[in-house]
Amino acid sequence: MSIDEVMMDAEERMEKANSILKNALSGIRTGRATPGLVDSVRVEAYGSQSPLKQLASIAAPEPTQLVIRPFDVSTIKDIEKAIVSSDLGLNPQNDGKIIRINIPALSTDVRKKMVSRIKELSEEAKISIRNIRRDANKAIEQAEKDKEISEDDRDKFKDDVQELTKKYEAEATDAAKAREAEVMEE
Repeated sequence: MSIDEVMMDAEERMEKANSILKNALSGIRTGRATPGLVDSVRVEAYGSQSPLKQLASIAAPEPTQLVIRPFDVSTIKDIEKAIVSSDLGLNPQNDGKIIRINIPALSTDVRKKMVSRIKELSEEAKISIRNIRRDANKAIEQAEKDKEISEDDRDKFKDDVQELTKKYEAEATDAAKAREAEVMEE
């Protein structure tokens, strides 16, 4: 693998680590209702597990309420069951055509737990980014051993990898701080 390929691979993998973090953060509840809250819900319908958003449209008409409209009304019981059995702690109300979910206000304890979960997710992303840095540095050192690059080039490329690492760690930190602020606002 050439040095350019190593650098591109490292950057792509760091970008992916941050997109995974952002996706995980979108599923964490804030005081506001957002369709992202139920993104992780999988529904047993038509004999297989399907993401909720493939079976219904999800809207947040009010800051404290979600409305789920199944594309096929026959799946409404399955959707309701999946929401109840998920670990989101939501209580759906089914009127036969749509499901309404009232999002209760978060207590201070729950907010603190969510902030600690955000910090865990952020740290996991940073660890992934650091592991990617380690892999890239190993590839650079191997290229130097194989006489593909000089010592000066090795040091320069390692510095470039470190800059990438700092950039993506900062993005992860910023995403986590923004989500923490949303969770803690009342």
